[in-house]
Amino acid sequence: MALSGKVETEIEIQAPAAKFYNIFRKQLHHIPNISTERVHGAKVHEGDWENVGSVKHWDFTIEGKKRSAKEKIESIDDDNKSITYSLFDGEISESYKSLRVTLQVIDKENGGVVKWTIEYEKLKENIVAASPDSYLDFAAKVTKDIDAHLVKE
Repeated sequence: MALSGKVETEIEIQAPAAKFYNIFRKQLHHIPNISTERVHGAKVHEGDWENVGSVKHWDFTIEGKKRSAKEKIESIDDDNKSITYSLFDGEISESYKSLRVTLQVIDKENGGVVKWTIEYEKLKENIVAASPDSYLDFAAKVTKDIDAHLVKE
């Protein structure tokens, strides 16, 4: 795998796109209660839950290993239901120069499509942190957990 690159995936959801986007836009603190197998805790480190520049600390399991990282909201585009985050701290900062994750939720007639894009630049070829593909897989699984939660509400 290259030192820098981009990976992406699209997941169809049954929940309305606006409702799904709202979880990330206004209800991020609920994710540990929705995706309990993968996300174990979240707290505000700087700022708040929903504005650009805010930093949160997350505890989660990826590749079968408990990990933690900080996430900063880089940009929000409500018209296009898109949010970009940067991930850092701990293993991520030891392995990546940058790790940016963009969520976009696209309306469809019945439900929507959630698009995750991860842009990364590794510090070296062999890293200790999870791979970009593992983060993408993690995002897809959390997306499915949230969709299932919203559909049964």
